[in-house]
Formats: sequence, C-alpha cells, structure tokens
Amino acid sequence: MKSEFVHLHVHSHYSLLDSTNKLDALCAKTKELGMRAIALTDHGNLFGAVEFYQKATEHLLKPIIGCELYVAPDNLTNKTVHPNGFERGFHLTVLATSEEGYRNLARLSTLGYTDGFYYNPRVDHELLAAHSRGLIALSGCLSGEASKWLLAGNENEAVKALHRGKDIFGKENFFYEIQDHGIEEQKQLTSFLIERSKADGIALVATNDVHYLTIEEAPSHDALLCIGTRKLLRDENRKRYNGDQFYLKSPEEMKRKFVYAPEAIEKTVEIAERIEFEFKFGLRHMPVFPVPIGEGSEAEFLEKTALEGLSKKFENIPIEYKKRFQEEMKIIISKGFEGYFLIVADFISEAKRRGIPVGPGRGSAAGSLVAYALGITEVDPIPYGLIFERFLNPERVSLPDIDVDICQERREEVISYVKERYGEDRVAQIITFGTFGARGVIRDVARIQDIPISEAERLTKLIPDQLKITLSESIETVPELKNASEKEHSSLFSTALKLEGLARHASRHAAGIVIGDLPITEIAPLYKDQEGNIITQFDMGSIEKLGLLKMDLLGLKTLTVINAVKKLIKPEINSNEIGPVPYDDEEVYKLLSSGHTLGVFQLDSSGIRELIAKVKPSQFEDLAALIALYRPGPMSLTEDFANRKHGRIKVTYLVPILEKILEDTYGIILYQEQVMKIAVELAGYSMAEADILRRAMSKKNRELMEKNRDRFIKGAVAKGINPKDASEIFNQIETFAGYGFNKSHAIAYAVVAYKTAWLKVHYPVEFMAVTLSYEMNNRDKLALYTEETRRMGIKILPPHVNFSMPLFLPENGSERTAIRCGLAAIKNVGIGACEAIAENRENKKYLSLWNFLTRVDSKKVNRRAVEALILSGAYDGLSHNRHSIMNALPQLWDKANAEHDSANSNQLSLFGDSPISEEPTIEKLPEFENLAAYELEYLGFYLNEHPLLKAFPPLKLMAAPNMSEGKNGWVVGMISKIDRILDKRGKEMAKVMLDTLHGRFDTLIFASTFQRYSKNLLEGKAIIMRGRFENGGRIIGDDVFGIEDKSWKAIISLENISDETLLASIKASIENGKEGNCKIELQIFSKGKQFRIKLPRMIDPMVLLSKELEAIQKNILLEPNFTPKNGNGSHFF
Repeated sequence: MKSEFVHLHVHSHYSLLDSTNKLDALCAKTKELGMRAIALTDHGNLFGAVEFYQKATEHLLKPIIGCELYVAPDNLTNKTVHPNGFERGFHLTVLATSEEGYRNLARLSTLGYTDGFYYNPRVDHELLAAHSRGLIALSGCLSGEASKWLLAGNENEAVKALHRGKDIFGKENFFYEIQDHGIEEQKQLTSFLIERSKADGIALVATNDVHYLTIEEAPSHDALLCIGTRKLLRDENRKRYNGDQFYLKSPEEMKRKFVYAPEAIEKTVEIAERIEFEFKFGLRHMPVFPVPIGEGSEAEFLEKTALEGLSKKFENIPIEYKKRFQEEMKIIISKGFEGYFLIVADFISEAKRRGIPVGPGRGSAAGSLVAYALGITEVDPIPYGLIFERFLNPERVSLPDIDVDICQERREEVISYVKERYGEDRVAQIITFGTFGARGVIRDVARIQDIPISEAERLTKLIPDQLKITLSESIETVPELKNASEKEHSSLFSTALKLEGLARHASRHAAGIVIGDLPITEIAPLYKDQEGNIITQFDMGSIEKLGLLKMDLLGLKTLTVINAVKKLIKPEINSNEIGPVPYDDEEVYKLLSSGHTLGVFQLDSSGIRELIAKVKPSQFEDLAALIALYRPGPMSLTEDFANRKHGRIKVTYLVPILEKILEDTYGIILYQEQVMKIAVELAGYSMAEADILRRAMSKKNRELMEKNRDRFIKGAVAKGINPKDASEIFNQIETFAGYGFNKSHAIAYAVVAYKTAWLKVHYPVEFMAVTLSYEMNNRDKLALYTEETRRMGIKILPPHVNFSMPLFLPENGSERTAIRCGLAAIKNVGIGACEAIAENRENKKYLSLWNFLTRVDSKKVNRRAVEALILSGAYDGLSHNRHSIMNALPQLWDKANAEHDSANSNQLSLFGDSPISEEPTIEKLPEFENLAAYELEYLGFYLNEHPLLKAFPPLKLMAAPNMSEGKNGWVVGMISKIDRILDKRGKEMAKVMLDTLHGRFDTLIFASTFQRYSKNLLEGKAIIMRGRFENGGRIIGDDVFGIEDKSWKAIISLENISDETLLASIKASIENGKEGNCKIELQIFSKGKQFRIKLPRMIDPMVLLSKELEAIQKNILLEPNFTPKNGNGSHFF
C-alpha cells in the first residue's frame, strides 16, 4: 500500500529542550498511523540521525535524514545584531537524497557550529550554494527567510528569498513549504506561497512542524520550553508555541487541513520516493598505520614489534608465553585488527617517550599478552589468569576496546600527537548527551510549576537510592510517591514521566576519541562545544556502527599525582619509572588493613575504607578483589568475603575443580573470567563460547541462558559431575555473572592503587603534599586531606609570602617532616599572583607588608589577593599582626601605587631599586579574635587543630562519612555560617555551612525543621545532624541536636584476643572510668565466630582516649546513639 502522506518536518528530543519525541516512540507512532516513511529535521544538528535510521528501519519505515538549518541573513561571520532582529538565522528544512547529499548536509551542520555559531549554528547562502548537491530544500516554517520578510512587511525581499532558494538548489529540488497549525500568520504566508507557486512554477509541499507525538503532549512540550528558558509556567512573557497542533498528525488529518492544496500532500510522497540515502553499517574506517619502509605489512610489523617487546621482558621466553603469543597474534591478524594495535602502541610509546604518565591498563585489554608485549599495558596476564577472549572474542566482528588512562594534565598533548600522525581532520573527540533522570526531572518540573523547593526535595528523597532507577519504577515501589503522583502532585508527575529520559544537554565525552581513514565529516558531522572543542555529533554507539575507530583515552588525575610525587623524590627521574615497586611490601598491607587509605586510588571513599579495614588485604589479589567488590551488585558479599578470608566462615566447594578457579576469592564468584573458566573447565566450552555465555548472563538474555543451561549441565555431566551439582553451579554463576567484574580491569587498577599506597607509606610527606596540591580547588577534600596529614604526624605549615610556592611542598630540609601550604590554596590568590610573589623574592625576602607592596606589581597581585594573604596569615611574623595591617592596607595600597606611578613617570625601574619613601606608621591593634574563621574561609581548612576536636576530642574515633547520594544518616560538625531566609510561604528557614572533620557541607534547613531546632542553629555551635546527602555535596537537615545533648555508642572490635593483660586493661578502664553518656559494645571475633557483648556501664567518651586504651584506639568506632529512623540505621553520611 502506497503512503498517502509523509512527514518531512519532524523534531526529536535531539532538538534539545524543544521536542518531547523519543525516536523509538516516534517511529512506532508513524507506523501505527499508516505511513511508510518519515524525515528527521532537528534544529541545526544531526545528533539523532543514526539512531533514527535504525529505529525507522526496525519499524519498516523509510528513514529520511534531514535538518532544519539556520541561515544567517548575510555572511555567517557577521555576528552582530540585524536591523530586523534576524541575527539568529532563518529556518530552512533540508533533506539528504543521496550519499553526496548526506555528506553535504553533514558539512553544513558542521560549519554551522564551527564557523557560524551566533545564538544558533548558522550557515549562509554561499555555503548552501557550495554544498547543495544531493539535497532537497523546503522554504521553511514561519521562521523561514521568506516568511520573516513577508511578516516584516517587505514582500520584495520575501520574493527574492524564494528565488534565491530556487537558484541555490535548483527548481526541481526546492519547494515552497506550507503549514497550518491554526496560526493567523501562517494563513497569510500560505496565500502568498500559493500565489508565488503559480508565478514561479515551484511546487508546494505540506508539512506539520512536529514537536510532540499527540495533542495530549502539548502541555509537556510547553513545560520543556520553560525548563529550557528557565521560566515559570505561569509567566506571561515567555517562549511558547501558538496552539497545540505541533503533533504527529495522521495522513487523514493532513489531507483535511490542506483540502485546498491536495498536490502539496501528494508532493510529500514524491519527495520521499526520491530519497536514496542509506547509512552503510559494517564498514571499517580504520586509519592506515604508517609502517616504516622495509618492514613489510602491518601484520608483519606488529608481530616483529610485539616479539621484540616480549623478548625484553624475558631473557628466555617460556613455552607457555610463546604459545599464548602465537594464539593471540593469529586471532588479531585474522580479524584484521593489527593496525589498531599498532596505532594504540604508537601513541602510548610516544607518550612515554615524552615523559607523559600512562596507566598500566584499563578494561579487558589487560588480558592480552600481545598488548603487554607492545607496552600498551603493564600487566602480565598469565600469572593472574587473565583471559584474552574476554578482550577479543574470535567470533566478534566489531573492534575490541583498548581503553587507556593517561596523565590528566597532558591528555590533550597525546590527542594532538594523534592528530599530527593521522591528520587534524581525521581525529575528533566524541559527544555524549545528558538526560533527564528521575530526581532531576522532579526538581525541574517542580521549579517551573512553582512548587516550593522543600516539597520538591521531599519528593526526590523518596526515590530509592538505586542506580538508573526510573521514575515509574520508583512510583511502583514507594507507596508515598504513588500517592503523591495520583493526588496532590498528579500534574508534576504526569509531566515528569513524559520528560524523563529526554536529552537535556550535549557535552564532550570524558574519554572518547575517534580516528578515521577519511576526514571525519565524510562520515559524521561535527559539533563545537562551549569550550571550543571539536567533537562528533554522533555518540559512541553511532560512531562505532559507522566503522570509525573509537577509543577511550581517559585523563586520570592519579597518574598526574604519582608523577608529581616522583618528581619531588627524584627531580631528574623519567616520569614513568621510579624503580620496581614490590607487591609484597608488609608496610603497604599494614596501611591498607588499617583503612587509612585517603588519597589511595580507588580506596579513598568512606565506604571502601570501612570495607578495606574489615577485609584487611594481605596479598595483591585481595586488593583487586576489593575493587571488584565495592559496587552496588556484589556489595552484599563483602561481609561473607571478609569472614571467609579470615576463617570465620569455612570455604567449601561443590566440586574440587572449582577450588583452583575460586581460591583467590575464597570460593566466591567475583570475576567474569571465573564464570568463563568454570564453563571451560567444568562443561567443556571453548573460551569464545564461554565469553558468549558470560555476555548473555550479564545482559540477562533469558533465551540464550536457558539454551546454555542444558548445554552446561550436559557438558558437566560428561566430565563426571552429577546433574544436581551441575545445575547448582549453573545457578550460582547465573546469579553472580549479572554483576561479575572484569578481572583484567581490577588487576590493572589494583596496580595503580598499590603504587599510590606504596608512595603514601614510603614517601608520606611528598605524597600528601602533592595530594593536597591537586585538591586545592575542592575545599571539602582539602579539609579531609589536611586532617589525614596531621593524623600521619606531618605538620602543615601556614602559607607565607617568604616561604610558600604556589603548591603545597615538603619543608624542613632533608628530614621533610612538614608541608608548607601553597599560596594558590588561598582563595582569591591566582597562579599568576603566586608566581609574581615567588619571582620577586628570589634575591631578597620581603621585610614587611609595605616592602611587599612596593616591590610587587599590583596588576599581578591585586588588592583582593593581598587581603586574602593577610587574613590567611601569609604575612605573619614580618612586623604587625593581621588586624593592624588589614586596617592599614587602604593607606599602604594607595601610597605604594603612588610610588610606582612616580617611579614610572621618572622612567626609573618600576619594581627594582628605585627610591622608596619610608614605611608609613601602622597603628597597633589587638589581633582578630576569629583568626580560625578567617583561615577556614580563605584556606578551606584550619591551620591548627579542628575546633570540633577541641570541643569534643573523642570525635577522632568517629567513622568517616558515607557520602552516598540519597542516603540518610548522621553527621557531626560545627556551624561556621548561617543565613536565615524566608521561604515562598514567608516562613523562616536557613542555609547552614557545616564544617566537619571530613569536609564542609552546604546544608538546607527547611521551615518545619528550623522551627523545632532554632536554639541549636547558632554560629560556632557543635551539632549532630540527621538528614539526607544530596547530589553535589549538599545535606537536607531533618534533626539538629547540640553535641552535648545526645548519648554515644563505642564499638570496640577485638580479633583472636589472647593478651590477658590487654583484656584486663580494657576491663579496668571501662569499670573504673568516669561515668558518662557513652555505651560500650564489644565485638569479638574468635575461632571463626563473631560475638557481640553490650556492657551495662556507660562511661564518659573521654575515657576512650585514655593511655590504657591507646593500643586499641584504632579498633574503636564511635557513633551517636540514636534510634534509627525510616529503617535506615544510624550510619553516617
């Protein structure tokens, strides 16, 4: 059956914040309405073209790739206001009919972003003429060029615009576009176009400007416009569409609308029939690696280079390695991936040659011996049982992923090298799209509906803390949400449900880069982001389908930190070497077992520090297992893992052969590679087949899993395993495979984790100095790391204009027992100011603030910076106290600048040895009382002991915060700032700055909470707060108590205690210690069992810090003794 109408002017959610159409639903609805083809014409971009093409094809529709271009009123480089307000560009609907047309459309969209962007990505008439072949153009909607001129009262210009379109695209490829959404101006335009059609011999074509699927979705689209323009729905003066007719109409509706122009309906079908363009999937646009002359083919050169690399690692290559090498090489060459390996090895080799730190491996590539031989990875896969087929399955067609971690600061340098090597126009970074998530969409819709923030936060707090949970899933599982969605907030939820999952913004992917054998625009259009980066308009998945070589090149800060520490230890060393780091260092495992792993890669968060202290790793494989365990899926296994490791639970195996596979993880299936080995060893699978099984399980492919169940059991029975055990083993791997971790990745990241731990143990001052430097802009982490530095017995010296460099650096000569705070850590003091200060004191230290002001260029070190230097203590000891010189600064500043001006006018050295008048007299004033508050404000941490510890010393025994978003819990802190404000109902609420031992938190106290606890909400007061940790580090406070108001609980963990003297000391301290408000609970692990004993006597928490208990203080965990609320327990943020 022939289509009666085809929509040629259609937007999807990739017309960002201007369409609610998701592509699958759009294509399904088109099919349902009886149409055979549909176009996609998003605003200025082709973001969704590949996805649209696939979805349309799946629904047996003919996809038409198009774009609603923006055309500049004159030259695209003219980025000034147009007299008629046309500077944002006219709309022009353009469709690709052929391969050439698609390429031209891709170039036009690209140039709109790279050259013509001004409010919108604009092209001009000259560009259109140069790239018009293979394109059909429609004259546009009410924002089209002819329409704009006509409605501005200039019919002559409107006619010229139509004729220009005909001249650019050709009479047979240009059509006059008529629309009818019930808008008066459209009637005027349609009458004009019908008249011009007859006069000019140009055919009419009817379109509907589709922005949503059905008429019922018009309000949701209106809400989306409000979100995009940051307006309220009730605002009168805002962007809105005229009417509710911008939906996907049926052919019958369109025919009724254009009963006066049936030829315009028929023309849509004719245009659709002219479309011949198809994406070519399955091609491989692999760049050719420049093999040196005389080295043969890529395959020959790869084998030679890799073999040379392997020979450098082994004096005599073991037979096992030779066999594995040949097997891998055979698969790589048979799949045609040799060029890929050479390209990656080349840029990694060049990075290392330039001293750019590169990670030891990332992802499944660490399972390849060839990658190890080439220097792509630094992990020998054989000792760790890593599997090549997990990385490159011989049965897969697509390229394997070789992901690379690289020094964060020099990532762009590596990308520049790749561009130089393969061509600037053949390399680009990749786009990614942020979407409306469950919590975000509730906040957005609540804001435009003017629902109070407190109510929006209450609703978002009800959404379960589960990765990628949808709003509809949340409503089904949380009765209170369901009730809200059906009653008082039905409008909010109905809108939010329609907007959830839509693209919200475009940005650069953190790691993805693409390399092609042709200029990228021959294959995919490009986009220019706000930072000026050129990135693809297609996302990672689409890029891969088009056959471009895609790689993840991730900037990893930890590599930058490791390199900086090495440079402090031995300034002359190569950045990639510091000598071998042994993986059996007892001191390293002592540090790890203590849980004091702040700053250690992957082991830094409060949750994993708690876990690592339980597991107490004693070998490298334990470290890898910890990285694999600390994820939402296997988190429930952590207690089991720790108990098995420490013999509290006996490890058993259903069949003996499992022991060899699972012994490193104490009988728990933790890795994907273990699933594969079980399938091979127990059921006779090949490694390639085992990888297919692993993927089926991880993707929960029920059909494929059921097929494999029979195959697995039969194979296991053939190897002598009874059917019941075989079935149970399959059930176990089915359970664990869903969240099994990639062992290759775990091992590679464990290498980085171990290296950072080793540096923290053996070079603690250098390690912490660098760690502090790289967290200077994160005030919360800076506070956390300064407390950790002090815990390690390292002093933090205050910033000083005579001693500080821009960054934190070790001080005290060769002993290195202290770290000097960097000047760049001070708020309002930039790097340029720091460098100017350091440069000017090279030959002579500063003698006073006056001496400083007369020597330093005030353009580089401005008055704001000087104020910050004063209040943070950077002039302490030079002459007067901070209060005195702060008071004198206005006079000193003006006088010093006058001296500079005078010297300059006399053509004397501006900042050299020109005569300077005597230092003005400075009035002596008593010092500020609140020095600590100023230090906190300007440095982000306290230079001396945290006032919270002064107020309540036992807090040093408290657990670190668990900062998981959406979690409820308790936090202890001191209020450093409180702003009382009124909410929209006129009730008093507060914004509180809460300083804890673990960082600084913005806290919101809504009116109801404020009313109950206002007596505790005072600056300088130490408090305990119950609330919820939100995205971005904010806390929503529910309960606020003074630190003195509540009781405490101390859990003392003792393991295999045999020291009777120690036990007696503990007992005596508790029985004889001062009575108080702290309960004691003993947690004893002995002979594989765990006992909990609650002692009847309550003691003063200060007893826990007594000398008698000093030996076990690391085993004491202090927490507020509160009744759990909402079933969340009394855990901390």
